[in-house]
Amino acid sequence: MPGRPYILAETNWQTVEHTPYEVAILPWGATEAHNFHLPYSTDVVQCDEIVAAAARIAWDQDAKVIVLPTVPFGVNTGQFDIKLDLNLNPSTQFAVLQDLVEALAHQGIPKLLIVNGHGGNDFKQMVRELLPRYAMFICCMDWYRIADQELFAEGGDHANEMETSLMQYLRPDWVLPLSEAGSGREHKFKIAALREGWVWTQRDWTQATDDTGIGDPRQATPEKGRRCLEQVAAQLAGFLVELATADLDDLYE
Repeated sequence: MPGRPYILAETNWQTVEHTPYEVAILPWGATEAHNFHLPYSTDVVQCDEIVAAAARIAWDQDAKVIVLPTVPFGVNTGQFDIKLDLNLNPSTQFAVLQDLVEALAHQGIPKLLIVNGHGGNDFKQMVRELLPRYAMFICCMDWYRIADQELFAEGGDHANEMETSLMQYLRPDWVLPLSEAGSGREHKFKIAALREGWVWTQRDWTQATDDTGIGDPRQATPEKGRRCLEQVAAQLAGFLVELATADLDDLYE
């Protein structure tokens, strides 16, 4: 059975050579602990599945998109003390991104969307630096920022109810029973400005959390995960269709 033509890892040169791709999609995750109950690959799995679902919808509407392999390593400078949390420094991440952009631009791919699935990654300043250098439109997004938070009773931003629900739906065999999950309690900064968020520094994960999670996961369900995936994929697909047909010389009203 042939692979999906919009997933680069599954397609072949015979297809790629003759397809006029308009948008390359680069999912970028991380490899890190997610409380006691979720796998280290959580950010990668979510990127894989959300982007693939969105690309399928866009492809069915004749948008020529291609999903690149998900980068499995992210910026984890605040988690050095968590065993096997793997880190790319921002400068290393930029070097990897620049090499990929250079290849895609040289090959005539006109547009790139970076879909980020890890809170430690931040691509905005990298995009600012790359745009003047290459004849390519580059944009980025954090998929979790468009998720409908009303689906979930509990907040948090790491191994929380949302991520747990998604993994229960996407990879149920990889998720331990919720009775084995930690509470995801966050130890917040004592300094008010840092706690309120109008001054920022990275969190030291061994001090900010007891179980590597931020957010109580124990109300998660696979049904919430399904609804979240479908909502995010549909919204992202709409953007991909619009981006694929956009005239780069006429982006402003």
